[in-house]
Order: sequence, then C-alpha cells, then structure tokens
Amino acid sequence: MRLLLVEDQQMAADYIAKGLRENDFVVDVAANGIDGLHLLLTHDYDLAILDVMLPGINGWKLLEMARQADRATPVMFLTARDDVEDRVKGLELGAEDYLIKPFSFSELLARARVILRRQTPSAVLSSDESQLQIGGLVLDFVKHKVTREGNRIELTQKEFLLLSLLMRRSGEVLSRTVIAEQVWDMNFDPETNVIDVAIRRLRGKIDDNYAVKLLHTIRGAGYVLEEKEHADTP
Repeated sequence: MRLLLVEDQQMAADYIAKGLRENDFVVDVAANGIDGLHLLLTHDYDLAILDVMLPGINGWKLLEMARQADRATPVMFLTARDDVEDRVKGLELGAEDYLIKPFSFSELLARARVILRRQTPSAVLSSDESQLQIGGLVLDFVKHKVTREGNRIELTQKEFLLLSLLMRRSGEVLSRTVIAEQVWDMNFDPETNVIDVAIRRLRGKIDDNYAVKLLHTIRGAGYVLEEKEHADTP
C-alpha cells in the first residue's frame, strides 16, 4: 500500500518512513505543505500522514485544499499541538485520526492499519490485523508467509508486496500504473513487461495447482484478485 508522509522534521520523517517501509508500505515523503499538497493531488495514496505545523501550507490547510479538489484520501494528523480545540478542528476537516507527539511507532502503525482496514477490506482481515485471506489463500504479515489450502507458497519480496496489494484491494481492477507505483515505487513505462512477468510468476505460484483461479487479467484494464470460475485472459 502507498502512503504519503508530510513531515518537516528530517529525523522524524526518516524514522517514520523507515519503519513504514520495513512493514511493507511504499512511502513518499514531503518536507513542506506545498510539496505535500502537490503529491496528494497528483498521486493515489491509501493514507496520508500529515504534520500540522508545516512550512508553506500547514496541515489543516493542506487537507482543506485537498478536499476542495475532491481528493478523498484518508488522513492522519501528527502534531505536538494537543489542545482539544486543535484535535476537534482536524477531525472536523475530515481527518480520520489525530496522533499527539511524542508517540511510539507501534501506535502509529496500529492506528494506520485501523484506518486502512476501514477503506478497502475486500479480503477478510484477521481480528489482530496480521492476516489477509481470500478463499483458501492466506497471507500472514507477521510470519511473512503465504499458504493456499494449507500448502506453503514461497514468494520473493516483490511477489509478497504484489500479492498484499492485490489481496487488500480484492475485487478492484488494478492498472499496471497503480501496481508499478505501489509495488515498484516507479512510474509505469508502457514499453516494459516487468508487471506482466511478475503477475505471470505470481499466478503460477498461487493458481496453477488449484481448480479455482483467483488472479485474473482484465483485458485492457489490468489485474484483479477475486474468486470466480474463469479468468478473462491467461
């Protein structure tokens, strides 16, 4: 999943971004409100984590301008301002959560996962948010393990990230551009077949030995992970 972090304190930004990436998120970082607003308006994010006191445009104004531009990206505020009025203001502007500095990274991660769980939980998420399951396919984040019908499936790091994205957004057709941005953290080059090759390899591991196919190609649109009888294309 792709997150935006807007934080002007370099050490804090590096610490948070490193922790999120270690937990299999793709993270873009901006050090001021203007750059953060540009990224939020031009990219698709599953969550934006915004400091309030930012140079250029503060976090409240950033969120207000994003909403005026019809960007519905869920937002969590990070701030040292702990007045009740400030927290109410952030929530009234449409933020999902408000975390007061200093905070533990484990709390930030837990709150981020709760927000993400509310957004697109097409796959069944376990009660402790450590697993995703579609049919007999299970992805375990804590053990970094994937099984289908109880059989262990060995995946590379990129294949694990790709499957995690597809499972979290099960039932949604994901374009090659979205997959490239969120798994490879790059702009999609239509001349490359890296996405198609990765999908083909992943399909071979999770589908080839099973009667019910989960990973489907939607001609001209992209790929979707869901339970149905037949794929549209091989």
